[in-house]
Amino acid sequence: MTKTAVHTDAAPPPAHAFPQGVRKGPFLQVSGQGPVDPATREYVFPDDVAAQTTRVLENVAAIVRAGGASFSDVISLRVFLTDRSLFPAMNEAYAAFVEQHGGQDVFPARTTVICGLPREEMLVEIDALAVVSE
Repeated sequence: MTKTAVHTDAAPPPAHAFPQGVRKGPFLQVSGQGPVDPATREYVFPDDVAAQTTRVLENVAAIVRAGGASFSDVISLRVFLTDRSLFPAMNEAYAAFVEQHGGQDVFPARTTVICGLPREEMLVEIDALAVVSE
């Protein structure tokens, strides 16, 4: 099986030496996405974790589509959050997005980690694993 990089202009380009996503066979791994507007390449909503969560999930969904899957094919999401106090607002925005875009009754598995992130304006980063059904 060939490993291929996934790229789309509908999500921000990576800032470092990695692709937006990688697909090998039916597996599609989306690199961690931050709250970046793909059109302006600017970090957005610096003090609003709910809005950042939605923007990040929009970026994830765009890469999933570019890799040949839909958001309902996502089986796992990892959320990296800078502060435990932000969890309720992130969780509410996350649930609303997944419910609207998941297209199924079973949400993806999820892990949430409280940690530092590479940029001060980032409150949340999310990566994903999807299985492409062709």
